[in-house]
Amino acid sequence: MTTVAMHISNGIINGPVAAVFAAFALAVLTLCVLRGRRDLDDRLAPMAGLVAAFIFAVQMLNFPIFTGAVSGHLLGGALAAMLVGPWVGALCVAVVLIVQALVFGDGGVAMLGLNITNMAIVGTAAAYLLIALLLRTLPRTPTGLAVTAFVASVASVVVASQGFVLEYWLGGTTDLGSGLGGLAATMGGAHLLIGIGEGLITATTVVTVARVRPDLVYALRGLRRADPSMPAGAEPVPSNGGTR
Repeated sequence: MTTVAMHISNGIINGPVAAVFAAFALAVLTLCVLRGRRDLDDRLAPMAGLVAAFIFAVQMLNFPIFTGAVSGHLLGGALAAMLVGPWVGALCVAVVLIVQALVFGDGGVAMLGLNITNMAIVGTAAAYLLIALLLRTLPRTPTGLAVTAFVASVASVVVASQGFVLEYWLGGTTDLGSGLGGLAATMGGAHLLIGIGEGLITATTVVTVARVRPDLVYALRGLRRADPSMPAGAEPVPSNGGTR
């Protein structure tokens, strides 16, 4: 019976490649700490804790790919980016991955740098780039926010899955039963479906928060600061269902 492990398991990628990505992840997370400190305030700090707890819970839903050597699951990068921003959001996802690896044995400890790179860094960055673009073109209504969350979630999950393909190409040690093209297609297809599920969860969660407390949605606060046409104290997403 094959044991299903979340994330990349030990031995899938060779040591040198894993070490390079561990150093890269450490450098980026250090930058996230430095930049994230500027964003932390009385609203963001408790929200970051809630986001990390929520991501931990949803990541427990995982789906085996390649007989359990790799697994697909919800990532939470888009949700974190929308609610607490890219810097703190990446840290939230990274903390979840570290706890899962060290305490619960989910994913290989030696592969932690790879998993953090794919899910906490690449996934969150891809999500926030789309969020920043879409929230400047779509109407600032619950519908616009939901579309933004959904699209960013799907894209971030698929992009993160292709990070593994790159890493496997650089230093894969286990035969996963298909060529590089087949690996990319399998990972992309499986994570597209996962991304759709994550997109629905993210859209529902973010719109719910925005309707009750739009000031707690980092992406909307950033958009409001960047839009001089919005008067001070104006809320981008009304709590009355979205009409403006």
